[in-house]
Amino acid sequence: MLTGRFEVAKPENEPILSYAPGSEERRVLTAEVERQMGERLQMPLVIAGEHVQTGNTETATCPHDHGHELGEYHIAGKAEVDRAVQAALEARAEWAATPWYDRAAVFLKAADLLAGKYRQVLNAATMLGQGKNAFQAEIDSACELIDFLRFNAYFASEIYREQPESGPGEWNRMDYRPLEGFVFATTPFNFTAIAGNLPSSPAMMGNTVVWKPASSATYSAAYIMRIFEEAGLPPGVINLVYGSGRAIGDRILRHPDLAGVHFTGSTGVFQGMFRTIGEHIADYRTYPRLVGETGGKDFVVVHESADVSVAATALSRGAFEYQGQKCSAASRAYIPRSMWPELWETLRGQIASMKMGPPTDFGNFINAVIDRAAFDEITGYIEHARNASDAEIIAGGQYDDAKGYFIEPTVIYTENPQFRTMQEEIFGPVLTVMPYDASEFEQILHVVDNTSPYALTGSIIARDRGAIEKAMATLRNAAGNFYVNDKPTGAVVGRQPFGGARASGTNDKAGSKWNLMRWISPRTIKENMVPPTDYRYPFLRAEE
Repeated sequence: MLTGRFEVAKPENEPILSYAPGSEERRVLTAEVERQMGERLQMPLVIAGEHVQTGNTETATCPHDHGHELGEYHIAGKAEVDRAVQAALEARAEWAATPWYDRAAVFLKAADLLAGKYRQVLNAATMLGQGKNAFQAEIDSACELIDFLRFNAYFASEIYREQPESGPGEWNRMDYRPLEGFVFATTPFNFTAIAGNLPSSPAMMGNTVVWKPASSATYSAAYIMRIFEEAGLPPGVINLVYGSGRAIGDRILRHPDLAGVHFTGSTGVFQGMFRTIGEHIADYRTYPRLVGETGGKDFVVVHESADVSVAATALSRGAFEYQGQKCSAASRAYIPRSMWPELWETLRGQIASMKMGPPTDFGNFINAVIDRAAFDEITGYIEHARNASDAEIIAGGQYDDAKGYFIEPTVIYTENPQFRTMQEEIFGPVLTVMPYDASEFEQILHVVDNTSPYALTGSIIARDRGAIEKAMATLRNAAGNFYVNDKPTGAVVGRQPFGGARASGTNDKAGSKWNLMRWISPRTIKENMVPPTDYRYPFLRAEE
C-alpha cells in the first residue's frame, strides 16, 4: 500500500451543455443517435468480467417507436444469478483490501470517460431507450452521473479522514470496513444516473455488487457497464444481470450472504423486499442494510402572494418534464381560488405551446412514456377522471399508442382533496389541481400533509415570507426535499441530497456522504500504549 494522506479535491458540478442549434454538442449527439438507430446491440450479462449470452433474450425498443428494435438483452436464469452472487463473493476480499484511493480512481476515470468520449453515447442511449429529450438526457445520463461519481469519491475521502480522539496513553482509530457479504442493486428506468449510482456507490466503499437494472432500461445499462469496464473495474466487483425483478430478486433476497439492498423503484416492490428480508432475518450472516428511494405524490402549494408566472412555470416544468416520469414530479397543486383564473390562463398557454413527438426531433418538449404497462396505467387514471362526477379534465387527456406511447400533458381539476389522482402516484404527465380559499391557507397545509402516504418532494410558491415559514414548518415531515419558489424536481448532487421518508423510502440521501455511510461497517480500534499490569485500582487500597 502506498503511504501518504491522499485527498480527493471537492469537485465542481458538471456544466450542462445547451444543445442549441449550430452547437457542436448538438451535431455530435445527432450523429450518435443516427449511429445507434442503425445498429442492433447485443446486451449480454456481465459476470466476473465474462460477457455471458444465455440465448434466452428479450428485445429493447424505443418508447417513441415501439417497432424499432435497439437490440436484445440476455435473461439470467437461476444458474446465472447464482454465478453472479458467487462472483461477487469471490471478488470481495481482494476488492475490500484494495486501498480506497485505488477504488475511487476507477470511478473518477469513469466520470472522465463519460464527460468525454462517452457523453453523447450515453445521452443517445438514454434518448432512444428511455424516451428522454436531449436536455433531459444531458442533465441525467451525463451531468448527474458524472457528479455522482466525482462527488462520491470526494465524500468517501471525507469519511475515511474522520477519526476519533485519543487520550493519554492510547491511540484510537476507526476502520471503515465494507459490509460482510454482497450488495444487491436494483435500478429504475427513469434515471440513467441512478442506474449508474446505485451499484457504484457501494462498490466505491469496498463492496461487491449484483446489479439488476429495469428491463426497460437495459440499453443504457449496457453502456454504463462498458464505461465501468474501460475505467478498470476489476471482474466480479459489479455483476450485471438482466431479468424480471421477481425471478432475480426472490432468489437473491434469500441468500445468507446478502449484506445490503440499494433500491430505487416502486413503494410496493420495496415493501415486498423488506417483507421477504424480514421473514428470513435469522438466515443472514449479518443484518442486511436496506436503502430505498420509492414513490412520491409531490405537491406544489401556491400562496396568494405568489408570482403567477413563477407558479405556472413550476407546474408546467415540474409536472411535464420527462412526461412526469420522475418520483419528484409535481402531481398535485393547491391554488388560491382568487388566483386560479389568471394562473390557469398562463399555465394553459404554456401547455398549448408544448410540442409532442420523438426525442430525435429537438423541438419536442413532450416525448413518449416508457412502455405499454406505463401507458395503460396512466391512461387508466385519465379515464377515471373523465368518468368521475367530481373531477374534470381541463387540458390534454388524449393519447395514442399506434407507433409510440404518447400521452398529452393532462390537467385534472377537482374540488375534492381526496380525489384519487390527488392521492395516488401516477408516474405520468398528469397534474391534478384543486382550488382553496386564500383565507384557509393554514388549513390547506394540513390537508397537503395528510392526503398522501408519500413524503418525497414538495414546494411552496409565495413572496410572503410568513407564508413560506408557515409552509416550511407545517410541511416539515411531508417532503425530504422541499423547494421555495421552484418546481419540486431537479435535485443536484452535492447541493440538494435527495430522498424522502414515509412511503417514499429510507431517506438516505443519494448524492451525499450519508448514503455512502450505509455501505460501511465501522470498527473501532483502541491501542493501549501503557497497559496495566495489575488488576487493582487505587480505590481498593486501605486508608493509612
